[in-house]
Amino acid sequence: MPVRTEGTPCWADAMFSDVEGAKSFYGDVLGWTFGESSSEYGNYTQAHVDGKAVAAVVPPMPGQEGQSQWCLYFASPDAAATADRIRAHGGEVLMEPMRVGDFGTMCLAREPGGAVFGVWQAGVHEGFEAAPGEPGAYCWAEVFTRDPERTDPFLTAVFPYTAKQIDDAAVDFRLFDVGQDPVLGRMRMTDEFPPEVPSYVNVYFTVTDCDAAVARATERGAVLRFGPMSSPFGRFAALSDPQGANFSVIDVTTTEGEMPATTDV
Repeated sequence: MPVRTEGTPCWADAMFSDVEGAKSFYGDVLGWTFGESSSEYGNYTQAHVDGKAVAAVVPPMPGQEGQSQWCLYFASPDAAATADRIRAHGGEVLMEPMRVGDFGTMCLAREPGGAVFGVWQAGVHEGFEAAPGEPGAYCWAEVFTRDPERTDPFLTAVFPYTAKQIDDAAVDFRLFDVGQDPVLGRMRMTDEFPPEVPSYVNVYFTVTDCDAAVARATERGAVLRFGPMSSPFGRFAALSDPQGANFSVIDVTTTEGEMPATTDV
């Protein structure tokens, strides 16, 4: 698979205090299997679907214990240059670009609205090996932010995005494209979100049956936050896993309604 275009989501991982519990949960809900943990890299463990890498789980480093959350990484040909742009446009670099063996170079950052994300400059590890439509694979992501007036210009300054606003007065939603391809969404967080919920990046994973996946997840202790709901993009639901990490599942084969109109911004 070729190295992804700059700004394209290319990898996802999450820290879990109970890694074995996370492996059991996601194995049951998304059909993931897991490789050997790498003690050299903090017991980082990759998840696979049909032998293809789709994500990873890792225990927290000492002093970093806390709320579990998924981290989405965006492709960059030069992580140091991306980090410079992040700082220059109001973001915060949480972890300076760090080479991870011959796998690649990573960086962690926070955009001005508060959502944490990663940057990945590929080496031998180019990112997701499974295509977005494959069951169990990454499918889509949205930045949920309380401050889109700062988040939106930041994203287009740091990455080579063009933006389109969804023409819907009921929701403030923006799409970011690389070339002609939508790669990321942005949702304004409303008062429906409790004030203690910070801005975050919500990652969607593909499933063959949204309702069945939700049933398995809630049986295993997940909390259903929204849905299941059918849309022009697929039938989806938002969940928090048993350790509190937010994620969504989507069946892209079950669609309903017309695609929304958009306006270039």
